[in-house]
This record gives sequence, C-alpha cells and structure tokens, in this order.
Amino acid sequence: MNTTSTPQTNATSLADKKNNEDDFEAAELIANWQQVSEQVAQASVQAQRQKDEITLLAVSKTKPAEMIATLARQGQQDFGENYLQEAIEKIQALRQQADCEHIVWHYIGSIQRNKTRDIAEHFDWVQTLEREIIAKRLNEQRPAELPALNVLIQVNIDNEDSKSGCLPAELSNLISAIKDYERLQLRGLMIIPAKANTDAFVRIKQLFDSIKREHPELKQWDTLSMGMSDDMSAAIAHGSTMVRVGSAIFGVRG
Repeated sequence: MNTTSTPQTNATSLADKKNNEDDFEAAELIANWQQVSEQVAQASVQAQRQKDEITLLAVSKTKPAEMIATLARQGQQDFGENYLQEAIEKIQALRQQADCEHIVWHYIGSIQRNKTRDIAEHFDWVQTLEREIIAKRLNEQRPAELPALNVLIQVNIDNEDSKSGCLPAELSNLISAIKDYERLQLRGLMIIPAKANTDAFVRIKQLFDSIKREHPELKQWDTLSMGMSDDMSAAIAHGSTMVRVGSAIFGVRG
C-alpha cells in the first residue's frame, strides 16, 4: 500500500487545517461578543434601564479587518479605532463588502493637526476632541456630501498628567466655541477615569446633566461614553450610554 503524500495532498491538508483554525477563532470571537452583549443587557436591567439605551462600541484597534467583518455579520455596528493609517486601510477594505455597509466608525485616538483631514473624511464619530483648533479643522475639512461629524469632548476628569482631555473647568468655554460649527454635531462627553475610581462616573454624569440643562440649544446632547472591559457594568449603573470594549471581545492584544 502506497502511503506517500504528494505535494498537492500536503497543500490540501494545510489548507483544511488553516480553515479549521479560522473557523475556531471566528466561533470564539462571536462567543466573546455574545457574552459581552449579554453583560451589557444584564447591567442595563440591574440599573433599571433599557438595553437599547446603551451602545456597545467594539474597540478593534490592532485587529484585522476579517475579525471586524465577522462581528459585523452578527449585527455589531459600532467599531472604535485608535491608529489612523491602520483604521483607514480597514475602513476602505470593509466598505467594499456588502455585509459591512452598516458599520459606524469611531475615532478614539489622540488627534494631531496633521490627522484632522483624514479623520474628517473617513469617520462617523470622533470621541477625543479636546481643543478648539482641532474642532475648527474637523469642521472645515468634513466633506460637504457627508453628514455632520458626531463629536464627543474628552474630559480629563481626574486631572491625570498621563491622560488627554480638557479639564472640567475648561469645558464650558470649549462648548461655546464649537457648538455652532455646521459640519460638527456635538453629542456629549467621553472619559477614561483613573483605575477603580467609580466616583469619576458620578462626577461626569453630573457634569453631563448640567450641560444639558444649561445648553438647551444642544439638541442631540445624548451620549456619555464611559466604561471599558473591566468597569462597564459600573459605568452603565452610573449613566453611561456607550461602553468601549476591546480585550473582552477580541482577546488580549499582542
């Protein structure tokens, strides 16, 4: 009996093995996403809120477009990216896929002046606005054929040197400076609090609500982006409307 493998047989075996590995990784990814989605739903119930009040933002930075497409096919809509060039490549690739047309792209990285045009042209949301000059450039560079760019102001709620964001005391002046930009839609606030500091959630929610009262002209002031993989339940309990989850869905980054 001849058991000698041919190159073609070996290639077929390797291809089958690769497909099986890809199927396993996709199944694991979907299971992670479903588990996180259920955690969001449970936290909403515990906070006596409706599940549809909370948007799950899947933070897909450093992850390949194929993983994003897998979740998009399951119904995940919002994805967050930190690294501009990597994000643009994924956005361009996935916009060509019929089952990914519904994706809403959020820029959640730091913004330098030389990045504003690409951000304005490719993203649906920007969550890290902290300076008027950046808002001005985004407004000027947002293409006329696209809807207004949704923006959140990042607040350095705990005044940490290592964190970006405007200070709470600077917020009122920044809102007044940017609220009337026609190509921007100011939606709310984003924070990355100090670790294990749920008091920050309370303080930012109070600030968010006070701005809503003081600026009734902000018709779509409706988004409070706070909470990540480790603290999303606490954030939802304190009023978050958007949680940003990466590792719990995609696994630990290399």
